[in-house]
Amino acid sequence: MTSEFAQHFAEEWVASWNSHDLDRVLNHYTDDFSIETPMALKIQPESQGILKGKAAIRIYWTMGLQLIPDLEFKIIDVLTGIDSLSIYYLNTATGRKSVENMFFNEQGKVTKVFVMYS
Repeated sequence: MTSEFAQHFAEEWVASWNSHDLDRVLNHYTDDFSIETPMALKIQPESQGILKGKAAIRIYWTMGLQLIPDLEFKIIDVLTGIDSLSIYYLNTATGRKSVENMFFNEQGKVTKVFVMYS
């Protein structure tokens, strides 16, 4: 994982979220990726905060965009790991800071995500 890849990925990821185009957002992920997030626990309690696969996550993210129709992210920082990166960002619609910890496969697609909120 290079800092150049991480920065470019983060900028494209935020732009895709800010466009509210879920196809564009989901293009960053493998078909079977998983996400663990306290927001899923809140929106879909039966998930226990863990969702797997694009179909299930599309439903969750659609619900999220309906709940926050003016969603917009701004990057605070991008950190790199071995095969992972963390995007620290502000959701300007809610004022909440978040960190998305993303793990990648060899094709540069996200396979697993852990999300934390302020």
